[in-house]
Amino acid sequence: MAKISPLMVLPPLMFAAFAALAFFGMHREGADRLESKFEGKPAPAMTDVALPGYDPITREMLTSGEVTLVNFWASWCPPCRAEHPKLLEMADQGIRIVGVNFKDQEGNARSYLADDGNPFLAVAFDPAGRTAIDWGVTGPPETFIVGGDGTVLFKFVGPLVGSDYEQRFVPALEQALAD
Repeated sequence: MAKISPLMVLPPLMFAAFAALAFFGMHREGADRLESKFEGKPAPAMTDVALPGYDPITREMLTSGEVTLVNFWASWCPPCRAEHPKLLEMADQGIRIVGVNFKDQEGNARSYLADDGNPFLAVAFDPAGRTAIDWGVTGPPETFIVGGDGTVLFKFVGPLVGSDYEQRFVPALEQALAD
């Protein structure tokens, strides 16, 4: 009778263990949420450099007593272009939005807003991405809901379109606007 080597059994057992960990990890509570260390805390500092031709973002804009969205975007970012009509729609509905253009060329950013419309009350220019780092941004687009007192209420990673936007961002924005 042939003897089975323990080394023959080890790889399938390791794979089964990894598959079980992955399965249970994906189904844990909050697995779809990327936590922000800023939620519930004052909004980080904002660069005072504005995209030329646009107003800078001031601390007073984030502590105006009204909910404000802070949207990190770039002209070279396809998901940013996908969410742009939603930003224009929200601005038309009276939602306050400020934009932070980062890791972009000034001319490209200005052309983008001129061609596609400007939903922002003010536009910060962060070509080196330092403000994005301070805010914990990993890549565009990312949008923060900031309460009227300047507290970060919610961070949303990705474009403001689709089911994730509808299921997570919209309820968080409605809650912030209702408070």
